[in-house]
Amino acid sequence: MLGTIRRTRREYPDQFWLMAFGMLISTLGSSMIWPFLMIYVSETLTVSLAVVTSLMTVNSITNLLFSFISGPVIDRLGRKWVMVISLAGNGACYILMSMADSLPAFLILMALRGAFMPLYQIGSDAMMADILVPQKRSDGYSILRMSNNLGIALGPAIGGFITSTSYSLAFYLAATGLILYSVLLAIKAKETLPQQNDFEKIKERFGGYGPIFRDKPFINFNLTFTLTTITASMIWVLLAVYAKQNFGVPESMYGFIPATNALMVVSLQLFVTKQTKKHRPIQMIAIGAFFYGLAAMIIGFGTGFWMFWLAMVVMTTGELIMVPTATTLSANLAPPDKRGRYMSIHGMTWGLASGIGPVTGGILNDTISPHAPWFVAGATSFISIIFYFLISNNLKKQEINQPQKPAI
Repeated sequence: MLGTIRRTRREYPDQFWLMAFGMLISTLGSSMIWPFLMIYVSETLTVSLAVVTSLMTVNSITNLLFSFISGPVIDRLGRKWVMVISLAGNGACYILMSMADSLPAFLILMALRGAFMPLYQIGSDAMMADILVPQKRSDGYSILRMSNNLGIALGPAIGGFITSTSYSLAFYLAATGLILYSVLLAIKAKETLPQQNDFEKIKERFGGYGPIFRDKPFINFNLTFTLTTITASMIWVLLAVYAKQNFGVPESMYGFIPATNALMVVSLQLFVTKQTKKHRPIQMIAIGAFFYGLAAMIIGFGTGFWMFWLAMVVMTTGELIMVPTATTLSANLAPPDKRGRYMSIHGMTWGLASGIGPVTGGILNDTISPHAPWFVAGATSFISIIFYFLISNNLKKQEINQPQKPAI
């Protein structure tokens, strides 16, 4: 075991491990609060679920806007400082959110979080593609997800007890983890932006998105991936509120559900990735989408904690198969000088899904029944499977780029 750890340590550059460690401490803090954020807002404002989930739509609008803007910025100015600003800005938002007590205040802060959130993820995805050759990217993204989910394994379980007594403390702990990681990046990280000549910069001064939007296989894949992600966004955002309001599942107990997700990723991700690499990415992503749809259906028929826990196990199985595979596919389709913009388009899938899924679920909950959102979520994911197979042939020739030299 120690020999395996040493070999793995030598296979990746120091900056990769800096990112993995930083991801751990920032996620450990932030995951103490985010699974319970909708509960906090609904109880602080005493408004309907549709109003609460509309805040996620505001968050998603700014998320999409800044995802679009950040791609060219990351490709022109670099990855490092955009990531630092994103982490520090998110930390500040958590501090201010602990003091918010009105709908306008939450609207502003959710909009700010939506602006800051994609900057780190897009910069991180681009930096990872810079420092790792294509053959290492799938494993690299999987290791980062393991680090992220190790934090999530501990955070919600701890946060469930902390939020039961003090939401303010949970907000401050979340801010501490994010700001600490931003400081580590600022001090230790190196810029990885590939060199571009001046002609390329002038030629693409209007953002350089034209060639990307003309890349139909890439765009069609990410539109389809958005459908699947709508299901995931509804589960992550709405399940805590649904479980508490309809079945009396308290925060202290619910925290073990996202913790299960994280523990599964930490313990199983590398094994699953080793298996999925043997098959075509689009086929693996379609299988992952099936598990997402099945998880939503289980919630719809569920009547308590253990059914919701089972749904998370099923969804996590799909996540293990699908998420690193989708990120790697998008990174491999991206030319080196356009990685930031390609990854920004891929990152927009979560922003779009978060803007559509939770608010749709909130409306269905308030107008039809509390069960309705989950059957719609399941159907959405199952429909996406059809589209994956429809676009499969167009992606076949573009799934693997030629090996490229890493930036550091």
